Amino acid sequence: MPNSQAKYLITIAGPTAVGKTDLSIQLAKALQTEIISADSRQIFRELSIGTAKPTEQELKEARHHFINSHSITEAYSAGDFERDALAVINTLFQTHDFVVMTGGSGLYIKAVTEGLDALPAPTEGLRQELTEKLAQNGLSALQEEIKKIDPEFSATREILNPQRVVRALEVFYTTGIPISGYQQKDLQSRPFNQINIALDRDRGELYKRINERMDLMLKQGLVKEAKDVIALRDCHALQTVGYKEVYGHLDGSYDEEEMIRLLKQNSRRYAKRQLTWFRHQGDFKWFEATQLDEILTYIKKEAGLK
Repeated sequence: MPNSQAKYLITIAGPTAVGKTDLSIQLAKALQTEIISADSRQIFRELSIGTAKPTEQELKEARHHFINSHSITEAYSAGDFERDALAVINTLFQTHDFVVMTGGSGLYIKAVTEGLDALPAPTEGLRQELTEKLAQNGLSALQEEIKKIDPEFSATREILNPQRVVRALEVFYTTGIPISGYQQKDLQSRPFNQINIALDRDRGELYKRINERMDLMLKQGLVKEAKDVIALRDCHALQTVGYKEVYGHLDGSYDEEEMIRLLKQNSRRYAKRQLTWFRHQGDFKWFEATQLDEILTYIKKEAGLK
């Protein structure tokens, strides 16, 4: 049985709009600790509405890390997050027995809880060079480049992710070895215990919450936010649900009504993919998002507390 002096990272995962933010804040307050945001888009200062960041009031209720911490113009990978988040977590454990990590980005969570491939640091200046090439020539040019170098990588869905394509090229041009040649054989040990929790809701209720969230985002100014960063639309963070549908409308591909329909439909599909990821990745204990008391009881039991 774990002892009360041990340190515990509590991960709260789940699909978009399920209620992770609210529950994590309540947990952080109950456990007198802080929150690590494991969201690959909420880190960007320029994006707020379309990323469903915690409100100013929510940020006051519990301290969050990795919210508004970077610019969308910076290349930032799951590996970068693994390094940075572990450093913050280890610092927090000097004064806290528990730390809460929450988000819907499965790869970011996996990076912290299990570790990613031990990839080498890129040659100095190479990332900037490739990022500029991406901005000037588009993703397709880099995709053609990586297809000649690493057919195995090119056969995966990661070929659609600009940041992963840039990273794959970095690895090859730094080492001469394709990124597919680096594989994580064993989970990396962490100097703390882990309690992994995933949240769900009745599917009809979840989809209703997603639709309502989209209506609220549009009312808050999602289209204007997308317009403000349209010059950076090739960045991966803007080629995701919530922004790409707006750009399709702004390009004249469809009218506003169709944009709204696509925003809601694609958000529901994204939630479904998230649920599939968390059910097949890692060892999560599943709860309904409303079960705060049950979750607290479970955490205390796992930590050996009364």
